[in-house]
Amino acid sequence: MNFELLHPADQLVMLMERIYRYGMTTTSGGNLSILDENGDIWITPGSVDKGSLSRKDIIQVKPDGTVIGIHKPSSEFPVHERIYRARPDIRAILHAHPPALVAFSIVRKIPETRLIPNFVEICGNVSIAPYDVPGSKGLSIKVTNEFQKGNNVVMLENHGVFVGASDLFKAFMSFETLDYCARLQIEASKIGSIRPLSDRYIRISKEKQHVEMDEFVNKSISSEEREARREMCALIKRAYDQQLFTSTQGTFSQRLSDGSFLITPYFKDRKYMEESDLVRIVGDWKEAGKIPSRSAVLHKKIYEKHPDINSIIIAHAPYVMTFAVTDCEFDSRTIPESYINLRDVKKIPFG
Repeated sequence: MNFELLHPADQLVMLMERIYRYGMTTTSGGNLSILDENGDIWITPGSVDKGSLSRKDIIQVKPDGTVIGIHKPSSEFPVHERIYRARPDIRAILHAHPPALVAFSIVRKIPETRLIPNFVEICGNVSIAPYDVPGSKGLSIKVTNEFQKGNNVVMLENHGVFVGASDLFKAFMSFETLDYCARLQIEASKIGSIRPLSDRYIRISKEKQHVEMDEFVNKSISSEEREARREMCALIKRAYDQQLFTSTQGTFSQRLSDGSFLITPYFKDRKYMEESDLVRIVGDWKEAGKIPSRSAVLHKKIYEKHPDINSIIIAHAPYVMTFAVTDCEFDSRTIPESYINLRDVKKIPFG
């Protein structure tokens, strides 16, 4: 799905439904906005059920302050407007109250983003704004002050979080990733002490580049490949709905009978994954016009070394990841079913 081709009103409805559906805000809480090329701000309304928004509920605010719509703009509109004025590079803003991030805001702490390599890059610098009354001028000033420091994610004491980005999907990606970090840290702290990655490993992750591959045009698509694409997309979406994947994290590949394999693309929303998004890899060649996951080479080497393996999944399931970010070992012998399916689960050092 090309999210950028959707009208601002449709983007706002789609993302708010998604945020509400996954329990990341309340019926009355949270607001989204987009600043378009004309200087108009499209924003979700105030005092309207966030679980049942439709296109007609979205408000358009002109540069001169004229309001177009059947509702009043969100009470947090002054915050959005002030951020846009202070940061011309920001074109979309997300504000919500996910329970895990609210918990961190109450104790005045920022979630640890160094638990998984590229999460630091996705979230960027995160700060906390001092408390002020929701919808007040004081709050808009305090939040904007943090954005003016170069932060794109600002938590609010005893409130929630504001995220700004060049488009709404990127704002959601940062928001979802920070929320994942918060949930993972809360759960991991129940079984042991978390072990953040060192600055060296974070730096190496940032410098990681896509492997250069020659391209081929996939002119002929077999029935086997079509079926594999369909099944993969169904499972990828299912994994996202079960919160085993995030919007951009989680890699799925499947080997075809000719030795080639299909793999998820880089930086494509897992929830809306379509058959045409998947990338076919043939030897050292990739399908033309697409960017495969940065772990494509790893998948290729596993397939080459293990001819009995025909599918690989890399996921960040939050409860399993609690063992990955602490010193605790995962014991699959706790119940018969887990041992029958998993056998012994090995833990290898980061690298």
